[in-house]
Amino acid sequence: MSAIKYGMSQSISIVEDDASVRRLLKEWIDQTAGFYCVSEHANVETALARLPVVMPAVVLMDINLPDATGIECVRRLKPVMPNTHFVMLTVYEDSDHIFNALAAGAVGYLLKLTPYDLLIKSIKEVCAGGSPMSSYIARKVVQFFRQDKRATLEIEVLSARERQVLELLARGYLYKEITESLGIMPATVNAHVRRIYEKLQVHTRTQAVVKYFEAQGRLKESLSGFPTRQA
Repeated sequence: MSAIKYGMSQSISIVEDDASVRRLLKEWIDQTAGFYCVSEHANVETALARLPVVMPAVVLMDINLPDATGIECVRRLKPVMPNTHFVMLTVYEDSDHIFNALAAGAVGYLLKLTPYDLLIKSIKEVCAGGSPMSSYIARKVVQFFRQDKRATLEIEVLSARERQVLELLARGYLYKEITESLGIMPATVNAHVRRIYEKLQVHTRTQAVVKYFEAQGRLKESLSGFPTRQA
């Protein structure tokens, strides 16, 4: 892409396995002043290989990809692309996907039914330092946080090893990756996770991760950047 041709335009990459959706998103971006689509990727493998090369300002990331999840892709790319903003663009509306995406490093979470004008507005907001979310998602995040806030057991009840496991869960690690990172057996990881759930009085990974963020003082700060908007 020529710097002369695009001037100060913001570069956008798309990671989406549906060719028709990729084509539509590219058309929307390229027809908008100030933006251009610098690359398109149909799977995580090519995204991992090419995105660190083109270094886009913003990546629109699907979650359900053929070779891995978009959340895993964000988790692996964010450390090597700290200045790139990752925005999930997906059909998933459940709390697990939302919080796992935020934990991995996404700064926004939009549904695929987001219309053109709102998508473009959201990308502009990301480039300006904001963190856009679809209104339904924003309400879901706030409601989840308020409900979970009633459970106030401190993270300090966990052992040092359990806190290590919880931190890796919060960073989006898979169980297999936790075993490799800590050098412990899969059965040991499972045992630690069960004890974490018991001590924190939670039932899911998402609830445990929310506890972690709340204890670190990071979840409330993150939520302040997600305005409720019309979708």
